[in-house]
Amino acid sequence: MRVIAGKARRLILKTIEGLDTRPTTDRIKETLFNMIHDQIPDCCFLDLFSGSGAIGIEALSRSAKLAVMVEQNPKAAECIRENLKTTRLQDDAVVMNCDVLTALKRLEDKDYLFDVIFMDPPYRMEWEKRVLEYLAGSSLINEVTTIITEASLDTDFDYLKSLGYEITREKNYKTNKHVFAARTEKE
Repeated sequence: MRVIAGKARRLILKTIEGLDTRPTTDRIKETLFNMIHDQIPDCCFLDLFSGSGAIGIEALSRSAKLAVMVEQNPKAAECIRENLKTTRLQDDAVVMNCDVLTALKRLEDKDYLFDVIFMDPPYRMEWEKRVLEYLAGSSLINEVTTIITEASLDTDFDYLKSLGYEITREKNYKTNKHVFAARTEKE
């Protein structure tokens, strides 16, 4: 796995051994960033269920001004820190080693507003739904924030409208998909 583009282009990233994380392939990562490339420069990027940090690091490499990476697994969080040092992007990154909902509550207290939120939660455990429920009433996002969820192909997002979101785009791959959502404007 490597950084695809930007300041840290071609640098190799470490991943932890075992099945605790599911790194996004370089091809899917490149497709994702091609779809959101206009939103990345100077953005505040939140990478939830961050694994090796590859998505947040890619955003930083492509000139995001800040990337917050949240990972509960201590070994994976240390891997993120090592990858940030390797890429020399640690000055613009925050690594939070805690569960995602705790991280969101802590970030709320610091008055962050994110332009792009990416999450790749464990499949079929409804973590994405819990995060989206939390964010629906959160000051961490607004109507221009893009929320991207990587999920299994069979993950149902029919509940989004009831939470005040709309699906703005969906990209299917062989085994998974990216669902892009935004908060709808309040009337």
